[in-house]
Amino acid sequence: MRPISSRRNFLKISAALVSASLLRSAGAAPATGDAARWYRKALVIDGNLVPPIDPDKRLDKATVKAVRSSGLTAIKATLVGNSADFDETCKTIAIFDRAIAHNPDLYMQIRNVADLQLAKQSGKIGIIYSFETVGMLEGKLERIDYFSDLGVRVMQLSYNTTSPFASGVMSPQPSTGLTALGREAVARMNAAGVSLDLSHCDEKSTLDAIAASAKPVLITHAGCSAVHLHPRNKSDEVLRAVADKGGVVGIYELCYLTPGPAQQSLNDYLAHLTHALSVCGDDHVGIGSDALLMPFDTSPAGMAEWNKDIAARKASGIAAPGEGRPPFVVGLNRPDRSEIIATALLKRGYSEQTVEKVLGANFRRVFEQTWKS
Repeated sequence: MRPISSRRNFLKISAALVSASLLRSAGAAPATGDAARWYRKALVIDGNLVPPIDPDKRLDKATVKAVRSSGLTAIKATLVGNSADFDETCKTIAIFDRAIAHNPDLYMQIRNVADLQLAKQSGKIGIIYSFETVGMLEGKLERIDYFSDLGVRVMQLSYNTTSPFASGVMSPQPSTGLTALGREAVARMNAAGVSLDLSHCDEKSTLDAIAASAKPVLITHAGCSAVHLHPRNKSDEVLRAVADKGGVVGIYELCYLTPGPAQQSLNDYLAHLTHALSVCGDDHVGIGSDALLMPFDTSPAGMAEWNKDIAARKASGIAAPGEGRPPFVVGLNRPDRSEIIATALLKRGYSEQTVEKVLGANFRRVFEQTWKS
């Protein structure tokens, strides 16, 4: 999910509990029988998802049960919002550390590829720490190593607007692309064992960074411009470049999938996912929901909070065009969204091998190629 405007709002939203009625009304049914058993054996990694956390106490039994029902092995979690500085970022990492420590039977931090298998074997959900913004770096490349030592395994070069490293999807065009300092940052991330994520970079910066990187790159959460033209969606040229570099593109659930005004549907989501598969090949596509692990609260109070955050983003100039609809696909607004996606792909004739790659094997491969042992 896009960074929340403040840490307090982030925690308030991510720690919100969900009622059984919300889960029952979430939409499509998951797989049953052999398909369900096959899914439970798969390595399932969501490239961008907000887990429910509480840094002060254990999560209640209902929330734990709902999280476990997801079938997830691991998620990449964006830790801080667009305005976070160094101090706030360090505090937020400590908050996540405490939240995991309060729930050692549910969560574990992922620091290396071996931890992914450990999470799968233990039945825990691994959390991969990641950044979307660069404010905490303050242009200081040594901080890439500092945060890598704290377990941040995925970083970006810009968030929508222009940074000292690169231009974002909302930067004035034609953009300057990857800066000289940005090239140094890419090399530093490669050396530090940090996966480079280009989800929020514009086209020129993305192509520049792919060329500059010595390792595969990620676009953990985006859509396809060929399906719906939008600054946050990626062109076929970018999709092919990521694949040619050995990377992975994760497909998100955001409103940028369609022109609206209707809420994005499962068919809309699958149109982007299957297009990415046709352009990139099945070794280079994944799921990056950019949503809440728990169902999004569409009650009047929940929507009021969401609309307040959207208004703040627009006022700050970081919002992408068309923001407003909630960040979920109808039928996927539930913890077991990946299982529903897997079932839909199987019904469309994709092989179990292809679906296993999309569910998490592709992300795992890139992590293995980009993280330190």
